[in-house]
Amino acid sequence: MFYAVSIWLAVIAFFGAGLVNAIGLPATQETFVRWGYPRWWCRVTGGSEMAVAILIAFPATRGMGLIFGAVIIAAAVLTALRHREFAHLAPLALFATLLMLTEAASSTSGSFPAL
Repeated sequence: MFYAVSIWLAVIAFFGAGLVNAIGLPATQETFVRWGYPRWWCRVTGGSEMAVAILIAFPATRGMGLIFGAVIIAAAVLTALRHREFAHLAPLALFATLLMLTEAASSTSGSFPAL
């Protein structure tokens, strides 16, 4: 049960965050511009986050998804620290924790999680 819940929480979290970024509301775009990225970069980030969710959902690609997700979260942490926007660190820590729980759950069971 823990196995399935941790994996699907990571999938839902990454897909939801990716969807928000990919939609690219003006406030989201302005945040990316404030950080020095192009206005459209939120869509690239969102697509990448949704790709991570899809990769994590399937056992054959889960490891790749966890690595890709860790790279995205590390880049986001570095961006938040560089711009001293520490309020972003709490949600990023949650995403990092989900990745670690998913890895721990994945290493204990090799079957596809079903809820």
